[in-house]
Parts: sequence; C-alpha cells; structure tokens
Amino acid sequence: MPDSPDSPLTHFNARGEAHMVDIGAKGETTRVARVRGRITMQPETLALILRGDAKKGDVLGIARIAGIQASKRTAELIPLCHPIPLTRVAVDLKPDVAASAVEVEVTAETVGRTGVEMEALTAASVALLTIYDMCKAVDRGMQIEAIRLVEKLGGKSGHWQAD
Repeated sequence: MPDSPDSPLTHFNARGEAHMVDIGAKGETTRVARVRGRITMQPETLALILRGDAKKGDVLGIARIAGIQASKRTAELIPLCHPIPLTRVAVDLKPDVAASAVEVEVTAETVGRTGVEMEALTAASVALLTIYDMCKAVDRGMQIEAIRLVEKLGGKSGHWQAD
C-alpha cells in the first residue's frame, strides 16, 4: 500500500488517499534542480523570433520572464507541491538554427526541506508554452518536447544526474 516503508509513492497514505507529504522532520539543505526541454518550429518562425519581428514583442525575453513567474506559482498549479522559498531561478533560452528549435534550460534553487524539481519543470514548460502562444499565429505545428529533469542536488538522495 502507498506510504508504507516499501512503497515509493509518497503522495498516498496507508489508505491510498492522496495527501501532502510531511516534510517537517526533514533537515534544510541547499537544493538544486536543472531541467531541459525544447520547442521545434518552422525555420521561418525561428527567423522571425531571432529578428525580433514577432507582433507580440520579444519572444525569448517574455518566455524567460514567464518561466520565472511560473516557477514561483508551482504550488498553486500542482496540488500536492509544497510552497517553497526559491533562492534562484534561471531560465536560459538558446536558439538552435540547425534544428529549427529553441532549447530551454532552467536551474531552480532553494534552501529547504523539499526539492525544486517541480518548480524547474513548471518553469521550462511555461517558457516553452509562452513561445508557442506568441508564435502560434504563424506556426501552429510547433512541438514542445523532451522536457525532463537532467540534474538534482541536495536532500537525502544527494546528487542525481540523467544519463
């Protein structure tokens, strides 16, 4: 049954009911999460973004701010996430002309009792969704893909890195 010592599903109690995990007894540590993702598009759409000709403004600048803002609201969006004090959120957007894509890398940090993976994942997702929103008038076929945790530091589990 969930929430038993042998179950990896911590968001369920012994009766199988969803609950917020009790982190009160955990020690505060520096916690960092890095997430990557990308949005692919038509070459003309990427050229429009790079020229700064989008009707709605600076696509990458607005996407960066949207990602940061989203990270701060993660607990409002994901029902069982703890609201945490973020100490740093960096949203880096890099155009990849050869692949006709924009890649995002988010680094989120806190000093606390729970990790910042969800905040980094939310930031990356919203940054890419913002690019989609700002460019959908010219390219409805854009694809958001490969959003994933690539590194996590801190807490009981220590350092984890994707292969």
